[in-house]
Amino acid sequence: MPRPRPLGSFSRFGLAGNPRACGLLEPGGTCNHSGALNPRGARNLSGAPVAPRLHAMRLTEDLARFVADLRFEDLPSGALPFIRIGFTDTFATWVAGRHSQEARLLRAALEPAPGACRLLVDQGTASAPDAACINATAAHALDYDDAAQRGHISVVVVPALLAEAQVLGASGRQMVASYAAGYETWAELMRREPDHYHNHSWHPTGVFGSLAAAAACASLRGLGAAQTCHALAIAASQSAGLIANFGTMTKPYHAGRAAQAGVMAARLAQGGYTGTPDALEHPKGLMAGLSPAGRVDLASPVQAGRDWKLPVGGVNVKKYPSCFAAHRSIDGMLGLIQDTDLTPEQVEKVEVTISRRNRSTLRYAQPQTVPEAKFSVQFAMAAALIARGCGLMELREEFVLRADVQALMRRVEVLPEDREDATRPGEAPEDIVTVHTRDGRALTCSVDYVRGGPERPLATGELRTKFNDCLAHGGLQAAPGPLFDALMSIDTLPGTDTLYALAAS
Repeated sequence: MPRPRPLGSFSRFGLAGNPRACGLLEPGGTCNHSGALNPRGARNLSGAPVAPRLHAMRLTEDLARFVADLRFEDLPSGALPFIRIGFTDTFATWVAGRHSQEARLLRAALEPAPGACRLLVDQGTASAPDAACINATAAHALDYDDAAQRGHISVVVVPALLAEAQVLGASGRQMVASYAAGYETWAELMRREPDHYHNHSWHPTGVFGSLAAAAACASLRGLGAAQTCHALAIAASQSAGLIANFGTMTKPYHAGRAAQAGVMAARLAQGGYTGTPDALEHPKGLMAGLSPAGRVDLASPVQAGRDWKLPVGGVNVKKYPSCFAAHRSIDGMLGLIQDTDLTPEQVEKVEVTISRRNRSTLRYAQPQTVPEAKFSVQFAMAAALIARGCGLMELREEFVLRADVQALMRRVEVLPEDREDATRPGEAPEDIVTVHTRDGRALTCSVDYVRGGPERPLATGELRTKFNDCLAHGGLQAAPGPLFDALMSIDTLPGTDTLYALAAS
């Protein structure tokens, strides 16, 4: 079982401005928490002397405090429904992707020794770090897992937590609180950057996934603030993931490596491994290194635990196994088909207007492989018109390479939209699909919010349908109903044994 967390001498959340509560009294009785540079003789969370700081922010340490002090009882009521969906949807996509080439090749390359954690790839077992890596890669292989905070948080955090929970015997409530720790850590870092990581090579799932998984695993292991700070620093040095690898097997591997890195960072920190306490905010630290234009906010106080992002941002459950940047356009095309009974034979040309960031992310105009098709709005439009859907059945090589699909993709033009939504960085206010028909009509559909997001959530029945489809696609013979219900009440479970017993039933 996870060991109890030290209570510490600081208040739970909202440490700044209260020197007695923050537990960072410097020699002479002055507080160094609210932004002053380290004076001579200052000490870090571990009590060790530290060199004078070159910057005022304590981002790494303050995040570590939030993570170490978080309890299930602290979660706002609006967070729990999204966390339950995150576990349920990730488990579903994990099953769906368990026989993917990405998962099978990775499992063969790692050759993991038998361990305490389940693999669904071949019903084998592995150590927690290897299980997290393989299972997260499988869950992201189809690009069907949920999206949030400009990346894929659940697909990194959930496999890491399920693996470590098997080792630790952690309860569902502990896993839920730890998921929140990982989500809010990611969100805190993401909110500080005004520019777009996608436009500057970085895949947020890879570069922030390791931090989110480290925070989640540190929480699950009950690490104190000092050890959690080391875990975040260790994870920061393992951040990686390039947009250039979208449309290849390496993209889902970003999630796998991030999950593995997070598990290892928490374990190393608990065992005594160290990292710098300013790894995130140092001038040569992670946030400065990642920032596309050097405009990252390293001055504002940490909001995690005070201004919760999870109840507002939630998770976007994908209706289609493709890049999330294409989903509003798919909704638009399927809406036109439903309203007008549009057929491929009627189409002269399709125009899709999306943000420049999403246009560059959906980089394959004429995809020749399934991974490429997941990052092609041209394929998404052709699939919607020809198959009247863009689901798992369409993401097969024989469908992608069909002559009629390839021909219709050539009639799709993608136009950039320079207007940006004020509340959704990188997104246009709406995506617009216009179909020009052979008889001279122009049919248009604009979509502002995607189906499956917090603004237009899927009904429970739709979530259950996706879950059932994923289990069938992955060839899992278990009854889907009891497993779905257990995952949707993850916070009531005594541990992971219930889930794996139902998955094997």
